[in-house]
Amino acid sequence: MITKNIYVHWIISSLEKAYPAPKTELENWKNPIQFMVCVILSAQATDKGVNKISRELFSRYKNAGDFAKAKQGELKKHVKSINYYKTKAKRIIDACRYVKENFSGELPKSIDKLVQIPGIGRKSANVILQEALGESQGIVVDTHVTRLSYRLGLTPHNDQKDAEKIEQALQRIIPKNKWQFYSSAAVLHGRYICKAKSPNCKECVLNKKCPASLFN
Repeated sequence: MITKNIYVHWIISSLEKAYPAPKTELENWKNPIQFMVCVILSAQATDKGVNKISRELFSRYKNAGDFAKAKQGELKKHVKSINYYKTKAKRIIDACRYVKENFSGELPKSIDKLVQIPGIGRKSANVILQEALGESQGIVVDTHVTRLSYRLGLTPHNDQKDAEKIEQALQRIIPKNKWQFYSSAAVLHGRYICKAKSPNCKECVLNKKCPASLFN
């Protein structure tokens, strides 16, 4: 009988073969502040959509100070192709003002401090820490990680409303030195293979042992 530890090790090893060096698909950012802006813009939007506007955006706004003093009306013009752009423009300015006033314009390498920034929840904080600050203090739980982890039987929860419970469950079974890898690989695997409506089980490296693949 396969144990949980052996099963998790097999999942990680299989994903490592498929995604040797997984990383964010957000582009054009040059520093952690710009990456935070990308993360804010990407909520309920696609990375590709953010990438289309971020190059020009970051040619005008380079750091927390630039965004903090930006006029909301002007910033909205640069992000208007993104869903909920009005709300996000305000959120970007508020977040950067907070960072400038409380952290001297630099993002802290602490999840407890990052979640104090307006508009930055735990999921976003984990992404920022892992991708832009080189820190791994948790596991990113987005819609893709939620779906994949549930289908693999790693967590009984299949709703992002339970993101905190999902993260805690994954942290208990995934080695800490693999938290960042699993976060990045699971996002990509969920986005391109283990899709919500039409999972491509035939091409999945996990299909031999994944419980959900038996029904597809």
